[in-house]
Amino acid sequence: MPTNQENPRTGPATTFQVRPVCRTLARAALAALHAPSVLNTQPWRWHIVDETAMLYADQRRRLHAVDTAGRLLMLSCGTALHHACVTLAADGVDFEVRPFPADDDPDLLAEVRYRGEARPSAEAQRLRRAITLRRSDRRPFAGTAVPGEALDELRNAAERTGAHLHLTWSRDLTGIALAAGRAAVVQLADPAYRAELAAWLRPPGEGHHDGVPVDTLAPSGARPVPIRDFHATGMIPGASTDADLADREARYGIVVTDGDGPADWLTAGVALSAVLLTATADHLATSAMSDLVENEAARIMLRRTLGNVGYPQIGIRIGVPAGGPPPPKAPRRPSAEVIEVVAEPVPGDAVPPAGPP
Repeated sequence: MPTNQENPRTGPATTFQVRPVCRTLARAALAALHAPSVLNTQPWRWHIVDETAMLYADQRRRLHAVDTAGRLLMLSCGTALHHACVTLAADGVDFEVRPFPADDDPDLLAEVRYRGEARPSAEAQRLRRAITLRRSDRRPFAGTAVPGEALDELRNAAERTGAHLHLTWSRDLTGIALAAGRAAVVQLADPAYRAELAAWLRPPGEGHHDGVPVDTLAPSGARPVPIRDFHATGMIPGASTDADLADREARYGIVVTDGDGPADWLTAGVALSAVLLTATADHLATSAMSDLVENEAARIMLRRTLGNVGYPQIGIRIGVPAGGPPPPKAPRRPSAEVIEVVAEPVPGDAVPPAGPP
């Protein structure tokens, strides 16, 4: 839609327009608002100009106690990148992704460049439908085994992104549980960690746009692999239980990369998004487990459990959802805080051709 704005060089009422390609890229960035991130920090922003959408890391939203190396921030941004790319492919857009295009700007993580039209991808359309349905489900899963074909799909989804999904077996559970327990002991003993965790918890009904809503948390109790204990922050009334919460049919996947640098961390986020959306499209429930890899000693234990092949970047619980209504969706930041679209002056104040809404 054209707009009139004061401009000292071109006159009192210069007409500006947003190009149709920019609008297409903006729709993809809007879809990326739904991407998962560690503690729902949503640490990314988009700058869209001409035929390019630039994805930046937002260092102001980094978790300094949880994510000392900045690895999980990069991984979170990778999920947003994948959500945007899925949307473009579903809309029939041909595009190119250039990771880390500027050596002098490490926060510029990727450029997504429009190249024209393409045949819409049926698989991307399936995943796009899953974007608004996906949510973190920390509840114990149903007592039904995950079908083997569905697990194969998840593994293939990660492979297509350049990462791997290691699906653990019962023999691995002891090592994974030990890694999770080691991480919990070390982190909960750190006042900075507890304070950071508490800072990102959100009580219900307060209109927040980020963070972890307390009504998405599950009671703590005995599970094959413990999940992050939010109750230890003191911000939540005691909801723990001595009962065995079962979760025996949960499967655990670990996103693994061949290297362990920033490009690998971004790829791990792309893979995480691909796995979560594929699982949602297959009517499975999931929740990410970054606590498995936040403590370096626990991460080393996890790597040894996996045979020292590759670098574990994040864990995923996978299962058949329990009965009842799904957990609430986590809140999302307003698009105006995250997406900047650059308009351009219309040459000669000509009325621009109508673009898509």
